[in-house]
Parts: sequence; C-alpha cells; structure tokens
Amino acid sequence: MVNYIWAFFIIVGILYSFFSGNTDIINTEIISSASLSVNMILTILPIMCLWLGLMNIAKESGLLEIISKKISPFIKILFPEIPKNHEALGLICSNIVMNMLGLGNAATPFGLKAMKSMQSLNKNKDIASRSMITFLVINTASVTIIPTTVISFRLANGASNPADIVLASIITTFLSCLFGLVLDRICYIIWRRKYVYS
Repeated sequence: MVNYIWAFFIIVGILYSFFSGNTDIINTEIISSASLSVNMILTILPIMCLWLGLMNIAKESGLLEIISKKISPFIKILFPEIPKNHEALGLICSNIVMNMLGLGNAATPFGLKAMKSMQSLNKNKDIASRSMITFLVINTASVTIIPTTVISFRLANGASNPADIVLASIITTFLSCLFGLVLDRICYIIWRRKYVYS
C-alpha cells in the first residue's frame, strides 16, 4: 500500500511540473537526490555497522537474553492469553529489547516470528487476537533507550552532541507506549462489552 502512495505522489509531482512548466526542476532534483542518497548511505553505513556489531556482541554474549528474562514477568501481564513458557513470549521479549536498543531492523524477524507463533494460538484465524493487537501497539510505539538510527543521522550531519536526544527519546517513547497500551485496553474492554456480553 505504501508503495502505491509513494508512486501516486511521484506521478502527481511529475505531472504538476509538466503543467506548470518546471520540468527542469524535476531533472535537477532527481540527479541531486540520487547523489544525496548515495552520500547519506556511505556516511551512515559505518556507524550502523558499528552499532549492529556491538548489539551482535551483546546478543552472542547472552546479554540480550538476560534482559529478555528480566522483562518477561511484565510481558506475561500484558499477554495473559499466551501460556507460560510459550515461545511467543520469548520472541516478544527479544523484539522489545531490540527495539529498546534502537535496532528496528534486527527486531523485525523476532516480531514476525512472534506474530506467527501467536497466530498458532489464535482460535479465529481471520481476526487478530487480543495478544496480537497488543503486540502491534508495543512494537509500533516501542520504548527506545538508545535511538541508534537517529544518533547515527545526527552524527553524520555534524551534530556537536549526537546522543543528547537520549533522555527525550526515553521519555517520549515511554509515554507513547503507555498511552498506546491504555488505549488498547480501553478498546478491548469496549469491544468485549459490545460483542461478548451483548
């Protein structure tokens, strides 16, 4: 769907440039954007490799597994439908830890596996379960302790202190996640009253 939206914007922009007589701007922007993209990739790539390497060391050393075990009791409260010691809980914990460390790309495989595992517990395969919806909310508005990608971009663009957004990132992502979970619970209670008890 997102691809169609971007394609629509590009087509509208090109058509507008033709009708407004600014086709030279399109050519200039295409060339400059391509150059800017390559420069950005070459600047960000080493920084991302460093962060991903450090996180891979943390994973191989068992640090991420230790953190996952520490947060698993809290995760079980949020997902009461998932049986104790089910693989979905471990996958959810791993996904949350990866997102907390700002490694969205590394978190995605765990998220997909967690959804697949929760789908196996889902009685109605055509409708997302309560646990699946809650996980989607947490994954979308996840608490981020180290915003790796943003720090990398700030460092690449010459910020004097690229990591000075860490505190603001923790506060805002915590509040967004908390607000999302509250809304998730409110919507669930409303749905249950409407459909289960009606």
